[in-house]
This record gives sequence, structure tokens and C-alpha cells, in this order.
Amino acid sequence: MKNKILYIITATVILLGQSCSKDELNVQNPNSPTPASAQTESGIEALGLGAVYQNGFNGITDSRYTGSWLGSSYFFLAPGYMDLLADVISAEAANNITNQIGVPDYYIDDNGNTVSNTAPALAVARLNNSRTKAGSNMYFYEWAWMYYLNNACNGILAIVDGTTFSGDATTKKNTLKAWAYFWKGYAYSHIGSLYYAGLIKDNYVSTNNNFVSSAAMITAANANFDLAIAALGAVPTTGDYNKVLAYLIPTPCQVGKGGLLTPTMWIHNINTMKARNLLVNKTVATMTTTDWNNLLTLANSGITSTDLVFTGRSSATNSFLSATSGSVAALTVGNPSSTTYKISERLIQDYKPGDKRLTTNFSTANLYLNQKGGITYSTRYTLLDVASSSTAGTLGGVASKAVGNYELFIAGSYEENELMKAEANIMLGNVATGLTSVDNVRTYQGSGLAATSGVITDPVLAYEELRKERRVGLLFRGVSFYDARRWGVITDIAQGGTGRKNCVVVSTTGTLNVKATINYHFLDYWDVPDDEVSLNPPSANSAPVVNPKK
Repeated sequence: MKNKILYIITATVILLGQSCSKDELNVQNPNSPTPASAQTESGIEALGLGAVYQNGFNGITDSRYTGSWLGSSYFFLAPGYMDLLADVISAEAANNITNQIGVPDYYIDDNGNTVSNTAPALAVARLNNSRTKAGSNMYFYEWAWMYYLNNACNGILAIVDGTTFSGDATTKKNTLKAWAYFWKGYAYSHIGSLYYAGLIKDNYVSTNNNFVSSAAMITAANANFDLAIAALGAVPTTGDYNKVLAYLIPTPCQVGKGGLLTPTMWIHNINTMKARNLLVNKTVATMTTTDWNNLLTLANSGITSTDLVFTGRSSATNSFLSATSGSVAALTVGNPSSTTYKISERLIQDYKPGDKRLTTNFSTANLYLNQKGGITYSTRYTLLDVASSSTAGTLGGVASKAVGNYELFIAGSYEENELMKAEANIMLGNVATGLTSVDNVRTYQGSGLAATSGVITDPVLAYEELRKERRVGLLFRGVSFYDARRWGVITDIAQGGTGRKNCVVVSTTGTLNVKATINYHFLDYWDVPDDEVSLNPPSANSAPVVNPKK
């Protein structure tokens, strides 16, 4: 990549809570780093910490892109776009065009009247895919953050074998390699699962303009995950492994579901990510029996209910994650008339009657009628601040603005893995087994719902239970857009998409529709951002960088 914004590594390392001492932050020249400047044990560990939590999730500092932000860091905006497109949330403010890109093409109300969007979201997104429209190009952000993360990890791999370590050097080197390969796999997974093409960049200093297909990016992602597994398998002892990992993961993130993963737990996390890569990059209609069996094999070796995972939590000072503005959840909490994001009626519709997660997390105290173009954005629901440090993500709430309370799931989770097992089993004809996994997730999250396994036997009805549970059980887990895509929900109805039928829409004047039809018509895989291709023109052998869909 030749684009300076996306190519340069910025290894400035910030204090993350109380997890880092001065010695641990001894990157010799943090404002102008090279791999050699971090080639000490403390330096490379600091680089490993900063590569993920600073470069990867806070790397965009150009005021052209950050000047209009209503939040902070990666987790409020990049996942926010996907939740907007999946009709989990909506937005009224024009910052970063968040109020336009999630508006469907039209909806048909209960009386058969069509209410149209005069500025189709797909066209708006493409119109703003330009270097001249800084801050309004939603295609830019995920791309930039993930390539910051990827290249910072390249920097770790460039120097790890030449670094001198105290103690068990083999263990420490392989722990750092596993760290770098895992996050490279994570970055490539995000690029391949969202963009029509990407760049495989495995060298810290070289440029690359050979764009490859999204499928090739997923292959590269899984290859890096396999390298991480190999590195974890080459860890002979856990003592020095834990010492390195304790430094790489910020202390505030080592509570709740987060913590020092054992090598086995980490491999489980990787298998869940590989399972996700398989599931979300095919439509349900194109998944074969072999695909479902492969998915089940991966998920059966994925995250268990007792495994630790990669999470994020805010801290009072020097945190990579702001408690009040660093996540989609935080920016949705409160009266929707004053929040950045608002809860969608279609999300609430997917909660089953009697679900304690609905009554715990939402209220109907504030009716919000959108008057600024969001034809489906009005809502009767408010997201409550109810999470606590002991129950966040499970029996308590799904959102909080209190420091340290909200538990952000950065990668996979037990619930996601269990629901992939559920889906594979249902699609393979093992309905009772699949619904047992759905019931497991509902019990794990304290839903209070009655068991469905052995009660529902129709595979169509069983799959609907699975669909609903992925919507509500994986709220704010970063997979909602992928699901909407593979289910055909966001595809234009005129092009074979399903849209959303028999759904709730509150009109801009407060009229309640309960059998509406919504046609979203959003792009499935995004075009490569102009910020990349204008400065780094594709080679003659490159895959197409623009999705041909209209």
C-alpha cells in the first residue's frame, strides 16, 4: 500500500489503565518508530500492546476523518455502520453520514402505502467513497483501522526472532508470534468479510498494489490463524507465556470473560473465528452439506462456556476504550432524543415474549419520532444503563456508561460459537441438538425462556428460533450485518432479496405498523475505499475493487 494514511505504522504506546509501567513502555522512539527501535524485550512487548489497542483500535488520528466524530475509537463507528445496516440501531445526526446509510429504499405500511427514501443509501455510500469527502466515507474506516492493525503486527514479526529475551526465550517469542498472527488473522477476516477485494500485506516495509478477492483474503486470514495455532503449540511452558500475555492484554480487560487465555482457550477462540469466516461469507442458500459439517467441526472445537475470550473494558484514565463514547452500546444508552444511536423496532421485535433480557435492558419511557429523513428510524424503545462488572454480557445488561462496567466482546464469544453449532445442526437435520444449543445460550444469558429442544420439531420453526437468538443474543457482537447479508435481508427484493416482512415500523408521525414490509437494498460487499485506490492504483493482475452490484 502506498497510501500513507493506511500504510504507516504508528506505534505510539499509551498507558492502558494501570497495566503498564514505565519500563514496559520503553519503546525507544515512539513518535518515529522502526522495528529496530522496539528490539528489546520491553520494547517489543510494548509494541505488541500498542499494535492492537492503539494502532488497531485508535489508529486514525487525521482530523479530516475524526473532526466530525460523535464518539471515539474503532468500536463506536466501524461496528456502528454494520449495526445501522443490519437495522439494529439508527442515527439522526449527519456526522459520518450515519443518518443516511441505514435508511432502506422503501417500506410498505399496513395500509399498502409505499414510503420511499429519496436518497437511496447505496448511492449515498458510493457518492461519498472519495478522498475529497473526508469524514463521510464509511468505506474508509474499517479498512484503515484493520490495515493499521495488520502492519503493526507485521512490525512485531519483523523483529521477534532477533530480540533477546530473559527466561524462556522460546516461550516468549512464540507467545508474541501467536499474538501477531492472531490479530493479523482478525484484520484480514474483517477485510475479507466486508470488502469486495483486499490487500495481503505481510511485510512491514514493502508496498503492494495487487488486490485479491474477498475469498482470497479469508484464505489469508485462516492461514494466519493457523500460524497462531502453530506458535501456541510451540509454547513449552506457561509461566513466561502468562507473563507476556499479562502485559499484552490491558489489566482492565483481564476481568469477567476476559483474562489470560490458556493456549487451549486461545486455540478455541481461533476455531470460533475460523467458523465465523466460513459462515458469514456465504449465503444460507449456497451453504452445502459439506460446509455445514465443516462449520460444525470448527464450532465443536471452538469457545466453551468456561473459556476466556478477548474483551475490552474502559478504565478511569488512559484507556483505549471510552466508557461514555467508545462503543456502539455506550452511544445508544439513554433517551433516544439525545443519543447518537437509537434502538430499532425490528431488533425489539425479535425478542420473544417473557424474555428477561428485554425487560432488563429496554424501557418504553421515551417515544422518539425521527423527523430528519429516517423513514424507519422512529422507536418506542430506550436502551438502559444496567450493566455491572460482575454480570455484564450475561445476566445483567448489555450496555453501560459507567467506567469498567461494560464488557465489549472484541472477537468471538461462547454464545456466538454455540449458535453456530445450533445453526449447523439444524441445517443438517439435527433439530433437537441444534435447539439445545439455542437453549444453552438463552440459559447462559438469563433469558428465563422455556426450553425449545424437543418441543419444536419443525426445522423451519427451529431455524426461526436460531435467527431470533442471533439477533438478540449476539447484540453488539459485530456479526449483525453479516447475518442480514447471508439471510438475503439487505438484498434488493427486486433482485431476489427477502427484505423484512411482517415487521414493526413506527412512522415519523407516530403511526404504528405491525405488518410492514421493508426493502433495504444495501451493498453486500463494500467497494475498496477511494483513499486506497486513488493513491495505490490496482495492478494489472488485481481482482476487481468495485462490487458490480447496483
